[in-house]
Amino acid sequence: MNAISNFEFKRSTWQTATILTLGFWLSASLVLDWVIMPSLYVAGMMNEASFTTTGYVVFWNFNRLELLSAAVVLTSVLAIGKTKSDWRLGSIVLSALLLTVALLDTYFLTPQMCAVGSNLNLFTDAAVVPATMNLLHGGYFLLESLKLVAGGILLNWCWREV
Repeated sequence: MNAISNFEFKRSTWQTATILTLGFWLSASLVLDWVIMPSLYVAGMMNEASFTTTGYVVFWNFNRLELLSAAVVLTSVLAIGKTKSDWRLGSIVLSALLLTVALLDTYFLTPQMCAVGSNLNLFTDAAVVPATMNLLHGGYFLLESLKLVAGGILLNWCWREV
């Protein structure tokens, strides 16, 4: 009965960690960007005074998860590259790019969007979205698109590599 199958799964622990982390990270990004934030926008929360604070709290927590995920992916890819001689150099570049995107989102875009969206003057109308916010949103979605493409390519490479 012990000779049913001799198939051995040859995927390393680091490769499994990369696949699971990328799968979690990319799916969480899609849910946040295409479900949660549009739902809040359609519900009219953009006109509320607490929208900036709520957005900052959501993205502060999510950006820390992104940094952790990017660090795990980069560490895993570097460990795989050290153990395999035929590992792609492009995977190291893509994982470093993912870390750069996470750092830019965490330490540049999120604080800038919070600062631009904060209404510090009680006598002005808070319903007007500043023009700078549209520029920052464009930069954010450009980085998100770059992250999804780079993460998808890296996930595909890790999945196919055995």
